Amino acid sequence: MKLAGNVVLVTGSGRRMGRAMALAFARNGANVVVNAVADRASLEQTVADCRALGVQAIGCLVDIRDRAGVAAMVAQAKADLGGPIDILVNNPAPRPETPFEQISPEEWRHVTSTILDGAFECTQAVIGDMVALGRGTVINIAGLSGQAGEVNRAHVVAAKGGLIALTKALAHEYAAKGIIVNCVSPTRIAGGGAGKTGITPVGRQGTQAEVASLVCYLASEDARFITGQVYAINGGQYM
Repeated sequence: MKLAGNVVLVTGSGRRMGRAMALAFARNGANVVVNAVADRASLEQTVADCRALGVQAIGCLVDIRDRAGVAAMVAQAKADLGGPIDILVNNPAPRPETPFEQISPEEWRHVTSTILDGAFECTQAVIGDMVALGRGTVINIAGLSGQAGEVNRAHVVAAKGGLIALTKALAHEYAAKGIIVNCVSPTRIAGGGAGKTGITPVGRQGTQAEVASLVCYLASEDARFITGQVYAINGGQYM
């Protein structure tokens, strides 16, 4: 895939599926900004593994809801990796299970703000440079809960559904400016933290590598005619 020389920011990429996406971008020649909130050891390991693949990589411990922190992360990427963010992957991670009547206002705000405010802050921080360059890519990672709903995850469902809607809104707003915006919706991914585990109609769970490959394709030159779409990667679990 044609990704060499691009600068990509993957949020929540210190471990699990975010890490798999960061490494896939590195294998395809992109320079990577690895982001995590608190797990420095995982962050540094992912950065080291990306660099071992022959690309530049930096790590940023930043809460993506923090506007100043996100701005500093984007500025560091420009300074250390030689250019603005070409590809943004919003990969918000919280997926708690709580019956609706037991969700506290604090838990509701934590989940919805991490998923939606985080995507808002990161996208707004990079979109100006993309407009100036006349091209860019934003990929939002949602999940089956945002498409079909799920028991005991009303806050996650609401936020992931909002992320899908944000994808379509931004795709409409920025298509004529050379920026494509798509959404990937994984579930039943082994070790990926995306939805519940279990066997799918195709007879197995998906892999983190399969999700990462799809994300890299949507960020590549081969996918410039695709925008505003939601790609379910779930083995036929939801059609």
